[in-house]
Amino acid sequence: MRLTPHQRQVLTQTARDCFDPAVQVRLFGSRADDARKGGDIDLLIETQLQDPAQIARAHAQFLARVYMALGEQKIDVLIDYPTRQSQAPIYRVAKLGVLL
Repeated sequence: MRLTPHQRQVLTQTARDCFDPAVQVRLFGSRADDARKGGDIDLLIETQLQDPAQIARAHAQFLARVYMALGEQKIDVLIDYPTRQSQAPIYRVAKLGVLL
């Protein structure tokens, strides 16, 4: 995994603060592979929130706080929640990612 301990801590704590205390954050994509170079930070956030408006607010707040703590970077976020009606194939790939 190509994230520093500080980056991991910021991502997980910020997700807990913005979404819910039981949130799970998974890193997938090139940053999950030590042998690869470059790449953005691809995250899957699995939350218990169900209201789309709450999820959208939490997502915006999460990115703003992460940018403030780590500086602006390329961060892609997928959000999974219990009432999601459909899942694109990328969600299956993301669920295989590294739990932070």
